[in-house]
Amino acid sequence: MITGRAAPTSVEDYLAGLPDERRAAVEELRQTIKAAAPEATETIAYQMPAYRSHGGQFLVSFAAFKNHYSLFPASDAVIEALGAELKPYLRGKGTISFPADSALPVAVVTKIVKVRVAENAARDGR
Repeated sequence: MITGRAAPTSVEDYLAGLPDERRAAVEELRQTIKAAAPEATETIAYQMPAYRSHGGQFLVSFAAFKNHYSLFPASDAVIEALGAELKPYLRGKGTISFPADSALPVAVVTKIVKVRVAENAARDGR
């Protein structure tokens, strides 16, 4: 993660601590997640923005790094559901990275979040 600042206490605090050239892309990622999971609760977990749904279950988190943005869905179901579409962004188990010098793949992020919402809903019995 981009370092050199105090641990954020809110997503707004996290965004305010980012360099200008990173903030717009991270805000786009945030808005995409919120649009795909409007009932999710925004929070900070592990010093990065995170979302929870269905009784507080972890949904996704994200962070800005020097050369990329990462999305952490913590879900094998996401990898299975998106398959080849996700492959260019998959960096190990549970980490999805988007290059900082490319447009955010909004459709992919939306699908990831929707798979996670469905997963949490199934676990919650809804």
